[in-house]
Amino acid sequence: MTKHIFITGGVVSSLGKGLTSGSIGLLLQQRGLSIRMQKLDPYLNVDPGTMNPFQHGEVYVLDDGSETDLDLGHYERFCDAPLTADSNYTTGKIYHSVIRKERAGKYLGQTVQVIPHITDEIKSAVDQLRGDEVDVVITEIGGTVGDIESLPFLEAIRQFRLDKGPDNVMYIHLTLLPYLRASGEVKTKPTQQSVGKLREIGIQPDVLICRTEKPVTGDMLDKISLFCNVPREAVLVEEDVEHSIYEVPLVLKRQKLDELICSRLALPEGATDISQWEGIVEAIKSPKGTVDIAVAGKYIELQDAYKSIYEALAHSGITHRCKVNIRRVDSEAIEEQGADVVLGGVSGILVPGGFGERGVEGKVDAVRYARENGIPYFGICYGMHVAVIETARNLCGLDKAHSTEIDPDTPDPVICLLDKQKNVVDMGGTMRLGAQKCLLTNGKAKDAYGCDAVSERHRHRYELNPGYRDRLQSQGIQVTGESEDSLAEVIERPDHPWFVAVQFHPEFQSKPTKSHPLFDQFVAAAIEHSAGRVSVASGK
Repeated sequence: MTKHIFITGGVVSSLGKGLTSGSIGLLLQQRGLSIRMQKLDPYLNVDPGTMNPFQHGEVYVLDDGSETDLDLGHYERFCDAPLTADSNYTTGKIYHSVIRKERAGKYLGQTVQVIPHITDEIKSAVDQLRGDEVDVVITEIGGTVGDIESLPFLEAIRQFRLDKGPDNVMYIHLTLLPYLRASGEVKTKPTQQSVGKLREIGIQPDVLICRTEKPVTGDMLDKISLFCNVPREAVLVEEDVEHSIYEVPLVLKRQKLDELICSRLALPEGATDISQWEGIVEAIKSPKGTVDIAVAGKYIELQDAYKSIYEALAHSGITHRCKVNIRRVDSEAIEEQGADVVLGGVSGILVPGGFGERGVEGKVDAVRYARENGIPYFGICYGMHVAVIETARNLCGLDKAHSTEIDPDTPDPVICLLDKQKNVVDMGGTMRLGAQKCLLTNGKAKDAYGCDAVSERHRHRYELNPGYRDRLQSQGIQVTGESEDSLAEVIERPDHPWFVAVQFHPEFQSKPTKSHPLFDQFVAAAIEHSAGRVSVASGK
């Protein structure tokens, strides 16, 4: 029978349940177990596709086109478990399903209630991932224990152990030991209260993982064990790591979490081989050089808004044994202060995806600065659009060229709405989404991939207007990648040291164990540019 691990969080949000879940998945997978990963989110949106990045962070897109929570990105970066639409359920998605069934008469006239109908639907969502070939399903419960929104999910997973049997279900609770600077103390009371809330619901954690920024004494862990009714060996510490989030699995392995899980769930004995992961962490800790790369976007204030971008750059840094120093640049600052001031000294410029008018002119200026100064440029989705707009305005003489997303009345719509999007009314789940095939011709992208065709994930409504391709080509823009229905997927400037922009989102398929080839080549070009600038400055 498939075993189930449920991971909950307490005291505060943003504790890192996704990272911890991914780390547990990695440890079990490295023992030879087959796993599946899942996130249950308590918000009423059907999916995060229409949510503001300031509130929610990036939208992580899967191969099947599902727009999901960013924690699924952590799952894919840490594990090889396949992710699908069944890997992310929200309150909205659960209620939407129940209401459709009610309207279709599936409940045979019953009064539809939270218990049992909503909780049954949640349990059914968890059951979607089990199977003969699946050893363990790891399900993360979003939100914080004590939130009213999370109660149906917690009730459902309480029932789940009754349904499946105590030997087949395990609860892991991630909590916080806050440090009070005024008294110089780490406090255990919030953790005790968080576990108390869980026990009121009927859930007794099997393992406690305590987040802390300061070292914790054995006496404190003994106290937590006693008051939370958790065996001492099952009270673990997840202290803030020094160098990288990729140290977390090693921290948990040292405390034998994988052995605890296998013992509790009667999983097959075996060794956990994390030697490759240890090599990754060593490469992060001991880089042979550094390179400065600017990411110019409109959601720079929030780390999670471009989470996969930042991680993909770090992965390529691991590959090249080079620390990538990311300069997070607000594109509005470029508009106000000028590209020379804001971007001076960087060795690579990346403009990520996004929507809307705010900061767009700063992004266009970032492209111009990269083109005129021979700085490696990587444009992703919206970053491809602004690259086209920059060439159209500054080289083709189309001063008012724009995207119809921003200026519907532009006389030169070099970026326009996809034909399939013109009659779309609903916003959620209606873009060009998921894995799409891209056919490559000679250029740097093809050199990077080393093949003629690739599959990459998309999330967009607008495209390069085919009516302007010849004029753009006359000014150096080459289309080196196309979809099977002839949409421009990759553009390059052969007259530039490294200038590549893509319609898709390669960051979603980058891992610390296997960095994405386009990010690899971009970082390599930035390292080369940095070395050339140093040589010139030193007179060599």
